[in-house]
Amino acid sequence: MEVRSVQFVKSSPDLKSCPESGLPEYAFAGRSNVGKSSLINMLVNLKKLAKISSVPGKTRLINHYLVNDQWYLVDLPGYGYTRGGLHEKSTFLNTVSEYLLNRESMACLFLLIDCRHKPLKNDLSVMKWLGVHKIPFSLVFTKTDKVTVATLERNLEHYRQILLEEWEEVPVMFTASSVRHSGRAEILDFIDKTSVDI
Repeated sequence: MEVRSVQFVKSSPDLKSCPESGLPEYAFAGRSNVGKSSLINMLVNLKKLAKISSVPGKTRLINHYLVNDQWYLVDLPGYGYTRGGLHEKSTFLNTVSEYLLNRESMACLFLLIDCRHKPLKNDLSVMKWLGVHKIPFSLVFTKTDKVTVATLERNLEHYRQILLEEWEEVPVMFTASSVRHSGRAEILDFIDKTSVDI
């Protein structure tokens, strides 16, 4: 897929404030500081579309971007960190879960995972929640430029083994580096192919 146009549409505090849409939506979420903004900017080939901050947890709204006038890229709040305390964190999670459970045009969630770490409890909990609620999702392992090929493969295999303990099959997995621009073509091709079926 060639990204020809990207337009910021709206930032919404909750589901009911999201723009009306009959177009497929591809959402991006993950632990704070997983590199979500950098990945989004890489995918659309714009350096400052999504704001990158040295302080994790800055995305607090549901952000819609219209791509090629054909589908929405949706930037969701992160989880696992917030300066606002547990109440604010709970609010973030409620906002995201409401969107994922009730947004009919949500085609797929890309759940971002830092490839440098072993499976983390809150990442696995989110995956389990997604599976229980039958929400379509894929895994994107970020920051692959920071590990060797051997380490990356070992960590991916560890994830596969953990997931297969409870899952019949592993979700689609992508590897990406915003530094090397790797994974971009694969993710965009996946969006291109799956959006046709919606």
